[in-house]
Amino acid sequence: MKRRSFFKKSAGAAVAASLMPLGAEAVASKQDIGVRTSDKWHHLGKGKSEIPNRKKKVQYEVVVIGAGIAGICAAVTAARTGAKTVLINDRSVLGGNASSEIRVTVNGVQWLKNEHRMERETGVIEEFQLENWYYNPQESYPVWDHVLYDYVTRQPNLDVMLNTQALEAYMDGSQIKAARCWQMTTETEYTVEGQQFIDCSGDGLLAATAGAEYRTGREARAEFNESFAPEVADGWQMGATLMMITKDMGRPVPYYPPSFTIKYEAEKAHDRKIKQIKEGYWWVELGSDDDIIADQEFNRHKLMGYMHGVWDYIKNSGNFPESENIVLDWVGSVPGRRESRRFMGDHILTQKEMENYKHFPDAVGYGGWSLDEHNPGGIENLSEPPSYFHDKFKQVYEIPFKSLYSKNITNLLFAGRNVSVTHIALSSTRVQATCATMGMAVGTAAALGVQKGVTPRQIANEHIDELQEQLLRDDAYIPNRPARDSKDLARKADVLFASSTTSGDVKLLIDGVSRDEIGKIHHWQSRGLDAEVRLEWKKPVSISSIELKGDTNLQRAIHMHKNPLKNKDQVLGMPPELIKACSAQVRVKGKWVDVASVSNNLTRLVKMKIDPVKTTAVRILLKETWGAENIKLFEIRCYS
Repeated sequence: MKRRSFFKKSAGAAVAASLMPLGAEAVASKQDIGVRTSDKWHHLGKGKSEIPNRKKKVQYEVVVIGAGIAGICAAVTAARTGAKTVLINDRSVLGGNASSEIRVTVNGVQWLKNEHRMERETGVIEEFQLENWYYNPQESYPVWDHVLYDYVTRQPNLDVMLNTQALEAYMDGSQIKAARCWQMTTETEYTVEGQQFIDCSGDGLLAATAGAEYRTGREARAEFNESFAPEVADGWQMGATLMMITKDMGRPVPYYPPSFTIKYEAEKAHDRKIKQIKEGYWWVELGSDDDIIADQEFNRHKLMGYMHGVWDYIKNSGNFPESENIVLDWVGSVPGRRESRRFMGDHILTQKEMENYKHFPDAVGYGGWSLDEHNPGGIENLSEPPSYFHDKFKQVYEIPFKSLYSKNITNLLFAGRNVSVTHIALSSTRVQATCATMGMAVGTAAALGVQKGVTPRQIANEHIDELQEQLLRDDAYIPNRPARDSKDLARKADVLFASSTTSGDVKLLIDGVSRDEIGKIHHWQSRGLDAEVRLEWKKPVSISSIELKGDTNLQRAIHMHKNPLKNKDQVLGMPPELIKACSAQVRVKGKWVDVASVSNNLTRLVKMKIDPVKTTAVRILLKETWGAENIKLFEIRCYS
């Protein structure tokens, strides 16, 4: 439904009227909203009147806007790579579409048409998902919010600003110098200066005000030779969805729909069968054929009406007697968005490149969710199916770095649904775990840009190998790009052997690929616990860091679902294959010396920092898993 039609709806008239302009006299005359001149504050404690300080300036090296899954991964990675970083979010909780406010499942590469079916994403996104199962076995979404908050706020080098909207970019030519932000809860205007800016906000207001080139809508089929694109370009963008959760009261409970309910015309609905009544329906969705951002509040109001309309149909149509004892327990008020602005980079990723599995020399991420384009109009277009699952992939496709930064703003990067892809390509790349791979890539790139004093484009053209190596070291996966880090001393070991082997080969621990691929093994697995892996060098080497990549079964889901019944086929806790306890020794003057010990480990990437020592041998003692009988490793690295 177009925006102008909304005013004809009686249920929406009051909302529409409340948003009418109030006249020029009601608009603040000062553009600088943080400066107060008429704030009549009498401070009783100080015994005097004063003007509150509501304007501040802060400085960072990397500024990340938007704390969804992509933004969290970008900010954490930038901070870990050495940049002083701030993560700015316009809401009270982290996680974006995955937060308790919206509750979209963190999907990624799954349903592949090969023997793996799933090729789970590792690195930062895996870390906080595993922590969630450790700290939140009750599968509570509000607790998930706090797990994310703890994970992010404890990271060194990283500050977090919540309830803060980035309103506009301050520019110096084609470079962003600062973000003008408004923190609602403190009534404070912040000027956030930075060297590199990453917009992970989805809608991309900061990037838009910077003048970054973007497009919206659907490309014509001929522009990129995309078979699933429309014949003629148009303005349609995939819509937003509101979710709900129910519970069983154990007794009959009636349902009385609110006044804003919009009747659900089930008899007209194509492929929208009510198959369960536990959770909400992703097809309660509204898009736009024009300015989807301007339409958001109108669409939100209607979505609430449609959501209650579907539930009214379930409870009161008489077609679902099993709903007699079922009530709404949680209903969303914040729609989960799928599409708006797509900012243009030096490359636009297309359907054809993804389906042909094009290899990009600058690949930094990957995807594999099916081409899943939701229909124009959403629930207001009942004659068409809610989504066109155009195609499933046989293997993962690569995401190039040149699609993750602005083509015309020199220090601006992107991760998430606002990156440089076509509308059809977005139908796959938009899922959150895929966005997480982009987040790690741009966070790393931004930090490298600060260290080297270069732009993202220069990273792409002159330092892409270094960016890829850092990502691989940090447990990202890049298809068709094995690690070959010349600084890794394990690759230079003269002898590498293990105490026992049941599958794989200990020499595969330095082959540069830290997961098994289709038809290719890249692991070593012990026979039983208390296993040992040893590295020997003919000449002494200086060691200060030992890094392992263990097993978390990357072909098994670990995401939490808003409906716990859908988690029943997963391991509801730490992966049993994961290393729980290990230690390291070095040989000095012919004697083994204990240098590091890890217990209660929660991460696939295990880092053991030690005091620098010269040695001719390192011994890794693998003691315990979270339940598996054998210990599996995919990689060992050593650094001075």
